[in-house]
Formats: sequence, structure tokens, C-alpha cells
Amino acid sequence: MNNYTIDSANALIRWMRFFGTVLLAVFITHGVVMPQSSPATVNLRSAGDFVILAKTGISTTGTTAITGDIGISPTAATYITGFGLIMDASGTYSTSSVITGKVYASDYTSPTPTKMTTAINDMQTAYTDAAGRTSPDYTELYTGDLSGKNLTPGLYKWGTAVQVSDIGVTITGTATDVWIFQIAQNLTLANGAIVTLGGNAKASNIFWQVAGQVIIGTTAAMKGIILCNTLIQMSTGATLNGTALAQTAVTLDANAVTKPATATSVENKLLSPKEFSLLQNYPNPFNPSTNIQYSLQKTGQVSLKVYNILGKEVATLVNGRQEAGSYTVPFNNSNGTLGLSSGVYFYRLQAGSFVSTKKLILMK
Repeated sequence: MNNYTIDSANALIRWMRFFGTVLLAVFITHGVVMPQSSPATVNLRSAGDFVILAKTGISTTGTTAITGDIGISPTAATYITGFGLIMDASGTYSTSSVITGKVYASDYTSPTPTKMTTAINDMQTAYTDAAGRTSPDYTELYTGDLSGKNLTPGLYKWGTAVQVSDIGVTITGTATDVWIFQIAQNLTLANGAIVTLGGNAKASNIFWQVAGQVIIGTTAAMKGIILCNTLIQMSTGATLNGTALAQTAVTLDANAVTKPATATSVENKLLSPKEFSLLQNYPNPFNPSTNIQYSLQKTGQVSLKVYNILGKEVATLVNGRQEAGSYTVPFNNSNGTLGLSSGVYFYRLQAGSFVSTKKLILMK
């Protein structure tokens, strides 16, 4: 090979390296994260049996709807407040009118105390696992402001706080991809912020490991498994498709929290809805809050909107892609943003070719 050929080859290599650097900069500037290999999932073990799990307290105000089991340890059931708990005859668990599932506490009848100790230990082990992952794909990305960004699978690390404005953030990938977000300070979703799942990304494969507090703003829509070292606080009307695992407390205010289905769970597959359905809201009539339940037979684009008697749209409760499963969405007229008067309204669910409309009544 002559010198001319060698020089030409070296020039080509330098050009390709330069072009690759420029291309990467363009993608980052425009809020698109380049694909990386997906990290291994975080094993929740028995902590994954719960939709909410805490050590010091679980409280709620307003009309909350929870799908899945909740539990507390080492504190007693008296630190679960606002749910109107009803003890089962076995003494091993209690129930609540706002929970589709069971409630467990460390002071319930055996074997519940052992069950709860194991779950708390598994929660802490999962947190340590997520926090201890090394060789992140991205470090200090967007200086912690994820607003308007599109995040592909990978391990992300921040030594600061992370925030999402009302613009929201999109997490895009396949049904088997995994995201781990290591956050050294607080995670804050602003009022109205929506975490949108793109492609076939699943909430059960998204892990938010947060050393500080997690603050989910009014009507914000969170997705994923929250592994928090301190407090998880959900503001009025916020929703969570995921789990809230806190090493201190979880506070709720008229929220809908739904445990996500997992791709490998035989139980969840068996419990997957066999058809699309829209149920009657409860309570009805209502003031100021009510809950709307529906089931999706398969994953797809979903729209849930509320209209007045003249057919004018007054609220958009859901507008995005959702996984197959059952959902509970709160409709709240108490925060002043709607200001609806007493009367008859209609809520309409559209999921693919499925369309259903039902009537609700606001009575002040």
C-alpha cells in the first residue's frame, strides 16, 4: 500500500469520527437519546407483590383508588391513615373500599409480620441494586431537566436533582427493554407533567432510584417503579402506573395508583382483561371527586374525555398509549382548574375501534 492510499484511509477515519461526534451532538441537542444496550432488570422479589410499600406511614386524603396490595413495616397499621381499614376475620390482612387488593401491617396476625419484614428487606435490596449499578450510559444528561426529551433504554446517572416540567417526557423502547435512573437528590414532576411510554415500553421495566424525595405534582401522570430512600408525595389528582416503594412514607391526595402488569407474570396474564370495557364512575352523583374505571384488552392509543350536556369537551383525563390492563382514573373538580357547575356530564373512552360513553352527575 503506497503512502497516498494510507493517507487517504487515515483521512477517511478522521472524517468518520468527526461526523459521528457531530451526529451525536445533534441528537442530544434535539432531545433524542441514542440507543444503548438495555441493562439487566432490578429484581424486586417479594417487594414486587405490593403497589405501595413503606416503612413509616401511608396516608391518603380525598377520593383515592388503588389497584394492588399495600403494606407497612416496621410501624403498625395505625400509621396507615385515611383508608377506613376493615380487619379480616383471619387478622392477617385488612381491606378498604378504595383499595382493590389487601392491606398488610407488621402488627397483624402471623405470618404477616414475617411477610412484611421480608418485603421491606427486599425493597432495600432492590434499592441498593439499582443505586449500585456502574458504568452508566449517560451521566448528568440534560443537567437533570428531562422536559420534552425522549429517553431510550439504558442506565442514567445524576448527582443532582431531576425534574420534568408540564411538557412531560417520553420513554421509548420495546417490551423487554429496561431503564434505570439513578438520582442523587429529588425527583420532581411538575403539575400536569406526563411520563409517556413510546413503542412497547412497559412501566414494570422502568426503575426510578431516588435518594431524595419524589414529588409528583397535581394531575401529573407517573410511570414506573419508584425506589425512594425517603418520601414519595403524590399531589391532588396525580396518577401512578407503577409502584411506590418508600423507605419512609407515601402520602396520597385523591390519586389513582395501579400496579403494572409484567411481561413474565403468569398471574397477570391470566388476569388480563378479555375485552374492552368502561364502567360506571363511582361515586355517582359526586362532589368534588369521582373515579372512572376501564379495561383494555390490548395495548394501544387511549383517549378518555369528559363533555358537558352540550357536547363541549371540558376535560381530557387520558390521551396516550397504554398497556393492556385495568385502570382507575380520578376526575376531580375541587382544585379550581375546572370550575364546573352542578349538572349532567358525559365521559367517553376511545381505544382503537372501541368507543363507549357513560353519564356522570356533579352535585354541589
